[in-house]
Amino acid sequence: MTEKFQKSLMWFRRDLRADDNAALYHALKSSKQVYCVFVFDKEILDLLPKADRRVEFIRESLVDLKTQLEKMAGKKAPHLIVRHAWANDEIPRLATELGVQAVFTNHDDEPQAIARDTQVRGALANAGVSFHTYKDHVIFERSEVLTLSGGSYGVFTPYKNAWLKKVDDYFLKAYPTEKYAAHLAAAPAHLSQSVPTLEVMGFTKTNLETLKIPTGSTGGQELFKDFLSRIDRYDETRNFPAVKGPSYLSVHLRFGTVSIRQLAREAHKRAFPRAGMGEGTAGTEGARVWLSELIWRDFYVQILHHHPHVAKRAFKKEYDAIEWEKGSVANALFKAWCDGKTGYPIVDAAMRQLNETGYMHNRLRMVVASFLTKDLGLDWRWGEKYFAEQLNDFDLSANNGGWQWASSSGCDAQPYFRIFNPTSQSEKFDAQGKFIRRYVPELAKLPDAALHAPWDAKPVDIAASGVKLGVDYPLRCVIHDEARAKTLERYSVVKKAAK
Repeated sequence: MTEKFQKSLMWFRRDLRADDNAALYHALKSSKQVYCVFVFDKEILDLLPKADRRVEFIRESLVDLKTQLEKMAGKKAPHLIVRHAWANDEIPRLATELGVQAVFTNHDDEPQAIARDTQVRGALANAGVSFHTYKDHVIFERSEVLTLSGGSYGVFTPYKNAWLKKVDDYFLKAYPTEKYAAHLAAAPAHLSQSVPTLEVMGFTKTNLETLKIPTGSTGGQELFKDFLSRIDRYDETRNFPAVKGPSYLSVHLRFGTVSIRQLAREAHKRAFPRAGMGEGTAGTEGARVWLSELIWRDFYVQILHHHPHVAKRAFKKEYDAIEWEKGSVANALFKAWCDGKTGYPIVDAAMRQLNETGYMHNRLRMVVASFLTKDLGLDWRWGEKYFAEQLNDFDLSANNGGWQWASSSGCDAQPYFRIFNPTSQSEKFDAQGKFIRRYVPELAKLPDAALHAPWDAKPVDIAASGVKLGVDYPLRCVIHDEARAKTLERYSVVKKAAK
């Protein structure tokens, strides 16, 4: 094979792994020498709190990536340049300094990333450097899965069916980056510093290490291996927050420390082992359900691509007519929700889990989102923004899609009259109160039956537990049945706006 470029630059972003990386593969295959870089983008970092688990996760994952590149190259040399700068300035500057003819990177379809890449592309073009981007974060992106009429899907099930019909070995195969590993170039001495510490970048350590969240592609593979021993029961365990049911890979998918192709390939194989690459009846329901979760990721990514307005407004424009609660009362209710002090134990436990760990169980994400919008009557964008600030695995398309689903304003959302009852959700999915007792310890001594609705607990049980409602634990901030009636009235404007 004849290389097209003498020297190229591989720009890592949300794809922090050396194996099965689309852009890295194409860079190595088409270049004699490939330098690798990651930029801690000040445009993003300067807006973050000084203790942010995501920054620490990225930092530790870069240490792992650096090791992986050294192993792939077969020599102990610095093969990863890490900068703390404004990416739209640093990438063109570094490309010029290194004398490369091309920059390779993977797609990022978030609005801010698109704007940044447009600037970078223009600056590189002015310097005579080409810019190449590739699909890596999803199996199908943008307009790869369309309706028969050529439009984008707005309902998940038809999209999923089309996705399953289209997928085959080609879309699930790995990119053999190691095949061209000899083309990895060691960083010049003046650019080969170690990965900068958090302190150097103005950040402080978080509780990431205490939480024992595995980082890097090494950590991602450990988690995936562990999940494979449980995947066949995923459909039975995924809804119970006190049970080890999820894969816990969401943060690794977010930062690309695992390959979506590897995950989807294994899930598909276990879901349809006798059906080749098409729909089938064999396999396990757990694998099929988990594969559906991966397809949801693709679905929301293509929604953001075709309908970028969802980043700021409702997917269904008639839902923008809803009058959400405002003023001091609304602010107080929002603070109670954020702090896990609403008086509804399952909601409070979920919010405290989020605040303490940066993680929230998927079932509970739906519960707390429904509670914010349909019990408290608050704008879904308030919750979306708070999740964006707190979640380790924050991903714009999935977070936005989830919040609009819960508020009924999005594509394929639950009907507005479907309102989760937090008490019945708690009784169904945390019957013994194991999850609640972990994150709301002040209620730990209440019997199981009283734990889900302490306001209805027998006085003797309250006394025996030692908790004083309204003192040790807040009284419920709203009454669900009353809030439900108010929500149905609030959402009645949707029908009028749709006419």
